[in-house]
Amino acid sequence: MHTWLEPKYLSWLEQGLVVTLLLSVCAGLCATLLGFVLAIARTTHKAAIASAALLYVFVFRNSPLLVQLLFWYFGAAALLPAEWMTWLNTRHALTWGPISLRWPSFELLAGWIGLTCYTTAFIGEEFRAGLRGVSQAQEQAAAALGMGRYTALRYVILPQALRIATPPLAGQYMNLVKNSSLTMAIGVAELSYMSRQVDTETFKTFQAFGIATVFYVLTIAAIEVALVVWQRTGNRALQRGRA
Repeated sequence: MHTWLEPKYLSWLEQGLVVTLLLSVCAGLCATLLGFVLAIARTTHKAAIASAALLYVFVFRNSPLLVQLLFWYFGAAALLPAEWMTWLNTRHALTWGPISLRWPSFELLAGWIGLTCYTTAFIGEEFRAGLRGVSQAQEQAAAALGMGRYTALRYVILPQALRIATPPLAGQYMNLVKNSSLTMAIGVAELSYMSRQVDTETFKTFQAFGIATVFYVLTIAAIEVALVVWQRTGNRALQRGRA
């Protein structure tokens, strides 16, 4: 009796890993951009904008991600016009020579939106912490040199804030990869979903979820290695600048 998985089922797990990585990268990129905007909004002197940003963080950080995913999947389907849902659930493809781009399934789209909105709140707070970690003397020195607020933010404050925020941001990206497993609840065929499918067909629970665990660990390890490389590169650049 074979204890290892057949190539067919290994390919299922590999496909699940690809979906997990794709979903995590897309949500991570969008959440990073939106999180930076959210952090700027949280630190603005305009009370209405700062309050709206604070409300966003409060709502999305204090409600379960699973509930948010279910809302985007079932709630959006109930609120959107039937014609829109029909279009979203229909397969679309744009072919240009050997390249073919396919519109993602509604499950994947809902998962992407849910993960992005949830992660934005956390990344925004990490950016804000980085901005607050820069001494006010830096901003005052930039103002003394005649720099405006946004010029000082771009050239003086932001580079230092990013250096401060990088380690916790890496932690949020690790959490994003792990949180992507919750999208299996709305039918996204990511790694956890495919592991369960393999387990259902083969009854080889240890092998199916064991390989999935290895894939997750390797992905998280890759993010940690990237963080170390980034920090070392930044330290070398800083030392050369001081020399």
